[in-house]
Amino acid sequence: MPQLTVALDMMGGDFGPPVTVPAAAQALSLLPDLHLHLFGSRAALSPWLERCNLTAHERVRVHYCTQQVTNEHKAGYALRHLPDSSMCRALNALSAGEAQACVSGGNTGALMAMAIKVVQTLPGVDRPALITRLPQADGSHALLLDVGANVCCDAGQLVQFARMGDAVARHVLSQQNPRVMLLNVGAESNKGYEAVRQAARRLNELPALNYQGYIEGNDLFAGTAEVIVCDGFVGNVALKTSEGVARLLLGAGKRRGFWWTLLGVWLKRRLSHLNPDQYNGASLIGLRSSVVKSHGSAGSPAFLNAILQAVVETEHQLPAKIAHLFDTAPQDSHAR
Repeated sequence: MPQLTVALDMMGGDFGPPVTVPAAAQALSLLPDLHLHLFGSRAALSPWLERCNLTAHERVRVHYCTQQVTNEHKAGYALRHLPDSSMCRALNALSAGEAQACVSGGNTGALMAMAIKVVQTLPGVDRPALITRLPQADGSHALLLDVGANVCCDAGQLVQFARMGDAVARHVLSQQNPRVMLLNVGAESNKGYEAVRQAARRLNELPALNYQGYIEGNDLFAGTAEVIVCDGFVGNVALKTSEGVARLLLGAGKRRGFWWTLLGVWLKRRLSHLNPDQYNGASLIGLRSSVVKSHGSAGSPAFLNAILQAVVETEHQLPAKIAHLFDTAPQDSHAR
């Protein structure tokens, strides 16, 4: 792998440097050509850099910041008043070409607003979407988008999400003809709200997409689609509900009693592929460069997976391939 530089918001998420610094150290040990730009508070970051032997690491540049975006900050406030935050500085490094990808576990709304302003969307894309992988019953993966960046979407945005998801499935999951479906409350053509029904009609008119109709929530893991499209409200609820069920099953052994312990061991062996930490890292696709959003509650192994996701996207030149798709694919005749 040629030299790749990733900018990390070290203050994002619920825990900050106690999680992000060990993850950065492990990423450096796994990828000898990886370079990191670390952004964060001197007081919070310095002790952990010393503990993990990153203070003078030859592939690390540390940038100290005086501000931090918290979960309480509204997106507009963060955009206007926190230019020296670790999140904004990391995105600026991406925009300036000092890094090829950025990872943050911070406030989703603020990250979205800052990324749109600083990194900018690709031509032809109205709004970026958060996309993540879902494990499937047959051992493969499906892509779900949007999972929280756009709470309310119109039909045109859902169509754009479908096209971008198709590109990710082809270039990252190596799917030759990915099946695209809309997440809905039923399989019948008259089900769902108007934006979903309009999107379905438009997707049927795009021959470049292998659109297969509606999918219901009980089939999210059935292996019937490679790309599942919905608005950010529905997608976020579906994703977090799924993660909650997975953690419930994987945590069964924590209950008292011999049989609960035995059940927990069996479930962990059989269902280890469902561990949400393995799928941490929702990509904010539709931007000119790769931006990956880590779960705010992620631990170090999960944050490491978000860094690795950013590396994979950059190696596949995903933003450029999505841009090419919008340049060459037939345009939706109903586009606004």
